[in-house]
Amino acid sequence: MELIDYLHESPTTFVICCGILGLAIGSFLNVVILRLPVMMESQWRIQCRELLECSDDNTATATPETTSERFDLIYPPSHCPKCGHKITAMENIPVLSYLMLRGKCSACGVRIPARYPMIETITGILSAVVAWYFGIGWEVGAALLVTWSLICLTVIDIDHQLLPDSITLPFLWLGLFASLYGIFTDTATAIIGAMAGYLSLWSVYKLFKWTTGKEGMGYGDFKLLAMLGAWMGWKMILPVILLSSLVGAVVGITMMVVRGRDRNIPIPFGPYLATAGWICLLWGDQIIRLYMDWMNI
Repeated sequence: MELIDYLHESPTTFVICCGILGLAIGSFLNVVILRLPVMMESQWRIQCRELLECSDDNTATATPETTSERFDLIYPPSHCPKCGHKITAMENIPVLSYLMLRGKCSACGVRIPARYPMIETITGILSAVVAWYFGIGWEVGAALLVTWSLICLTVIDIDHQLLPDSITLPFLWLGLFASLYGIFTDTATAIIGAMAGYLSLWSVYKLFKWTTGKEGMGYGDFKLLAMLGAWMGWKMILPVILLSSLVGAVVGITMMVVRGRDRNIPIPFGPYLATAGWICLLWGDQIIRLYMDWMNI
């Protein structure tokens, strides 16, 4: 109780603590982002082999499911992919260890991708922003969980064009559970939000496929918007769609003009949904109010 009272009296300390916590969580998110898609692919291979009754000899490359080694989010411990050097505790300090090692493995000197400290830094900054906005309470805990899940989904979708059900579905149900206590919205609004989120993009998907014969987005996008609807309610569905579509259109056009990207190459929509969802989680009511005032409604 004394600690909570102290944090109430010192909001700056609370924000800093949440930022440091975010750095540590960002380090774990790096593991999830790297390993979860591999685990999913391994499971798919197992299911396909069982379905087609293929022997293990037909698998050309060694994958986690074709070896006896355990592979999940916990094991094997973090190590250098080139030399196998196990990352020590001192080498696993978020951001600082990267700077101390000058971005290289301490054993073989291979360069460590800069994306690892970047994800840790982004997670720390966004966690601090959430703490600053909500202050101490149940809302900040819930918002931090949503923030971390959206960061993870964003990077995985950029890398693999996947939005894992193992993240979106548990957080969808967690959002509905949170609505029982009115953390961000009431239960009825959350349920309708989840339904509206899924069905709105599903309808767009079906209409686009019917008119063009092509698939404009994946089912993971439907589930992600349903998840956001479960947390924020149906009133935020339209702002999230409009904001994500606007940002996606700007980024897509920019990439085609600047980088000459083929417009037929699919661009993951999940990162834009996640970004818009996070913005609306914090400032959605203000955005709607500004729009209403601008339209004189």
